[in-house]
Amino acid sequence: MSEIKLFGKWDTSNVQIKDLGLKAYISLNPMLIPHSCGRHEHKRFGKAKVNIVERLANRIMRPGKNGGKKALALSIVDNALELVYLKTGENPVQVLVRAIENSAPREEVTRISYGGVTYPQSVDSSPQRRVDLALRFITDAARNSAFGSNKPIEECLADEIVMAASNDPKSYAVQKREEIERIAISAR
Repeated sequence: MSEIKLFGKWDTSNVQIKDLGLKAYISLNPMLIPHSCGRHEHKRFGKAKVNIVERLANRIMRPGKNGGKKALALSIVDNALELVYLKTGENPVQVLVRAIENSAPREEVTRISYGGVTYPQSVDSSPQRRVDLALRFITDAARNSAFGSNKPIEECLADEIVMAASNDPKSYAVQKREEIERIAISAR
């Protein structure tokens, strides 16, 4: 019996996660089509068990033009992974995982109220929130660069994943991570 590959093309069994804090929250369950039908919805921290590619597709589905169109989001992600493979020659799921690791902020700022005075305080981000923010930054970058331009969103998403994976300072996701961490350092 042949092994299960993502979209029938990408093997997730040899993808490595270098950031040990994120290892439990980046799921690489083997599946043909990343669509769990919301099975995780009523379980606490259930989204940690959802395949990371499906979580990327869920972030692509935003209210408005793409709201609720999972088949369209999956086709966008599939085409973007194909473009990532053509640009890098590597397994695109490995490149996506590296992009998430590079764009996940390690600490951020919260507001502390003490004696009627509110001031910012630096706190460590939980691993689940780090993955959520990284996915948000990557999809926001793709959406912003595709808006009002001739480039399709698949190409913009592939560009952002490749740039974030190489820790390129021109990447929107890497810029956002550095901005959040810089603010957190000043609030220590």
